Amino acid sequence: MSDPDLKITPLDRLHRALGAKMVPFAGYAMPVQYPMGVLQEHQWTRQHAGLFDVSHMGQIWLSGADVVAQLETVVPGDIAALAPGRQRYTMLTAEDGGILDDLMITNFGDHLYVVVNAGCKDADLAHLQAKLGGVTIAPKFDRALLALQGPEAASVMADMSPDAAALGFMSGRATTVASVPAIVTRSGYTGEDGFEISLSAADAEAVANRLLADARVKPIGLGARDSLRLEAGLCLYGHDIDTTTSPIEAGLTWTISKRRRAEGGFPGAARIQRELAGGPARMRVGIRPEDKAPAREGTAIVSPSGEALGAITSGGFGPTVGGPIAMGYVTPAHAAVGTEVHLIVRGSPRPARVVPMPFAPHRYHRG
Repeated sequence: MSDPDLKITPLDRLHRALGAKMVPFAGYAMPVQYPMGVLQEHQWTRQHAGLFDVSHMGQIWLSGADVVAQLETVVPGDIAALAPGRQRYTMLTAEDGGILDDLMITNFGDHLYVVVNAGCKDADLAHLQAKLGGVTIAPKFDRALLALQGPEAASVMADMSPDAAALGFMSGRATTVASVPAIVTRSGYTGEDGFEISLSAADAEAVANRLLADARVKPIGLGARDSLRLEAGLCLYGHDIDTTTSPIEAGLTWTISKRRRAEGGFPGAARIQRELAGGPARMRVGIRPEDKAPAREGTAIVSPSGEALGAITSGGFGPTVGGPIAMGYVTPAHAAVGTEVHLIVRGSPRPARVVPMPFAPHRYHRG
């Protein structure tokens, strides 16, 4: 695939050399799979270590004497409590309580390092520029970003960057990877232990090749990235969360500290405080179809009597669990684990049940 209207990442040449199937995604040409195939890529990541190119995402540096207080005016996360070297997941919220984007913030002492979603990064940057007074905002959209995920990721990283391998979960540091200057954080969108490596575009291909030279590492595309995060019960912006969903509806209440819940002071605080007190109108839940037919995004969820309850927001086959899995929104009265629902697949109601998430256990580093 070659489309002059699509942007490319610094690893575009490498993807093509590795035989990747390239597809449009968030305005970029991105690898959806490699010759190994999505199923094997998924299983490899669960068993070994997968290397993902996530350079399409947006990286932004925020600095200034008042940066923490200013950032708390646009996100519900507790940034003041974020110690140097620590990372936090939060959201940009709209005045009506909807989610503009979800993002990761790491405190590097003299600046905050922010990673936002690819499809939202230009809008996010404009939003921050409009809302943050007295803050220096430095977009680094030209930098590369790699994600190394899986149970062998730490041992691979130990050979390339002992400093990075020593990081705790949800933490970060400036270091080197394969002797190249990099910013490394430790989290994981797959539910596995893993690392995110931010580095200059000029160094990206060399570092990726060094990682791929390790027999424990294989390149992984967007297809397996999606099935891995779905099994982990993690939200995908624009699907499971968007401007119509609040953090409380999405089951992201845990991202808002006691202080921020009480004080407010961020967009949408009134709605969020109201939903905390009285409950939301709908709730994101895990769903397991009871037959083998997968329920895709947009599939209607109804009660056994035919009452409309909501819709599937993400769905597909879960290779680790060996069957179809899905997430979606239902009314609170039908959100309890074990509740029977029906999914309208190809015009026919198919039996399913509300189940706990994640579908596959998280295996983040807890040392």
